[in-house]
Amino acid sequence: MLKATEILHSEAAPISVGTPNFEEVVLQSEQPVIVDFTADWCPPCRALAPAYHALGEEYAGKVRLTSLDIDAHPELSVRYGVQGVPTLIIFNQGQEVTRVVGPHPSRLRMVIERKLAEQNLL
Repeated sequence: MLKATEILHSEAAPISVGTPNFEEVVLQSEQPVIVDFTADWCPPCRALAPAYHALGEEYAGKVRLTSLDIDAHPELSVRYGVQGVPTLIIFNQGQEVTRVVGPHPSRLRMVIERKLAEQNLL
């Protein structure tokens, strides 16, 4: 059984990103990255969180999951045109490949599968 600290630092757990580490963690990643633009005050974001964490387990080693607090890093929300939360943007090789707006875990899973297949990453 994993300890809580191992879960928090496992490859499957979403990584918090923001202005200081966005370039390194997201744009320079060698694997696809999903950025969950979220906010603590957002009920749909909280509803999506358990499913998003489960996706981390499912796609560990294939896709890196991250989470970005729009209130703490508004400049990144503006830079990527995020107008509502949750917005999940999939990046590959530093480029946005698609986005999902709203708390749609099943749609997100389908989008991930399609984009990974399109880029021969499955």
